[in-house]
Amino acid sequence: MSSIAPGPSPSPYPYPPSQPVQVLRSPQGTATAVTALLSVGAAIALLSAWGKLTRWQHMKEVLTDPLGTDHSGMAATDYLNAFVGLVQSTTMLATAVVFIVWFHRVRCNAEVFRPDGFSQSAGWAIGGWFVPIANLYFPYRTARETWDASSQYAPDGSYRAVSGAPVVAWWLACVTGWFLDGLASYKDGKAVGAAAVRDASSLGAVADLVIVVAAVLAVLFVRKLTALQGVKAAQGPNAAV
Repeated sequence: MSSIAPGPSPSPYPYPPSQPVQVLRSPQGTATAVTALLSVGAAIALLSAWGKLTRWQHMKEVLTDPLGTDHSGMAATDYLNAFVGLVQSTTMLATAVVFIVWFHRVRCNAEVFRPDGFSQSAGWAIGGWFVPIANLYFPYRTARETWDASSQYAPDGSYRAVSGAPVVAWWLACVTGWFLDGLASYKDGKAVGAAAVRDASSLGAVADLVIVVAAVLAVLFVRKLTALQGVKAAQGPNAAV
């Protein structure tokens, strides 16, 4: 009897293992959390602007009437600004963490809606924030692509343009706020003398007010994009009318 050579060992899988299938995950919970944090952050930024304007007024008094200045009021203002600055930094950090969680989730959902609508992988919805220089553009590109992918098509299946103005306005306000806040912090750290402190305080107040605007626009962006995804998930890819 002739010997038969043993065949190849059977594969542990009868078929190639299937690739993981992405599924939609509701961003509503994280959207609510980030909206609340943004609202708190806006209120704190308003308080910070008030404190810096108060310090600006004190420095103006020092320059015009050094002997008549209320130094006890200046000390109280400095303590208030230090405390508000600490609370503001903590709130911004918490907001950033929750926002990025929401941002990554809506990005993954958008890829389910339109797999071919992105120029980068979903991981860049997180990593894009931490790359120097590139973080001035990468998050915006991800946000705009996510926005477009989350919008329904026209009833006949043709492309339906949805204004990206909320995305553009939010991002421009964010970048402007970051720049002004960094510049104000630098000037404040280098300030020597009442005139320099006054100028740094005024710039810091402007930066805080821009941050308030950015927070309001971020709330609108988060709510609108979350709503777009909710409608598309519930009604399908095509608009009813």
